[in-house]
Amino acid sequence: KVIWTVLVTILGYASSLPVGEDALCTAEELAKYRIIFTGKWSQTAFPKQYPLYRPPAQWSSLLGVTHSSDYSMWKKNEYASNGVRDFAEKGEAWALMKEIEEAGEKIQSVHGIFSAPAISSGTGQTSTELEVHPRHPLVSFVVRIVPSPDWFVGIDSLNLCERDHWMDEVSVDLFPYDAGTDSGFTFSSPNFATIPQDTVTEITCSSPSHPANSFYYPKLKILPPIAQVTMVKLKKSQLGLSAPFINLPAKSNEIIDTVS
Repeated sequence: KVIWTVLVTILGYASSLPVGEDALCTAEELAKYRIIFTGKWSQTAFPKQYPLYRPPAQWSSLLGVTHSSDYSMWKKNEYASNGVRDFAEKGEAWALMKEIEEAGEKIQSVHGIFSAPAISSGTGQTSTELEVHPRHPLVSFVVRIVPSPDWFVGIDSLNLCERDHWMDEVSVDLFPYDAGTDSGFTFSSPNFATIPQDTVTEITCSSPSHPANSFYYPKLKILPPIAQVTMVKLKKSQLGLSAPFINLPAKSNEIIDTVS
């Protein structure tokens, strides 16, 4: 009776524990996606202090991972890892890839790493393929805004699984984030480490609330998206084919504002 009581108590406690984001994925097989990153950082869309040279506005390579809820590449309002700091400040991926590799070896939380080429201007597209697994249905990635102190765009733990099936397509508008490791206000600010380190925060048209901020547009209620990502599930017949590039209207994110 004592043993039975203990077992019932343990099972009851276990059933009351929170369920992870990916625990309900019952899809039967792996799924492959084409991920298309579209830069929408144009001078028309973001006229203030728009970088025209040394270097001009552009995007770093995209670095991403498919994983379970046991792993986190980055999170809003939490401290960036050393790897994310190096990537956001300098575009260096070695430390971040090492962190991903160690997480995969330690707790089997990572299924795969994927990357896409850099974009040499503020607008344009880059793409690659990724693979998700029923136990690793989450997607995270980062792309550095170049030039910038420590600014980036990305996704944190997007779940591509809906219970027993994979989503066919998903698009997400992207907005700039500050990694909290450099205190520069403008795209071309010199290196000035934030001590103590701050958390990852979203940059908005009013935050940081300083006229020198390159994204400070006080007449707006919200910044337009600076980029967009689309993930399209590939059918078996599409594997290995070239990317289905998407044409997006430029006017969808133009800023209509007078900048002094």
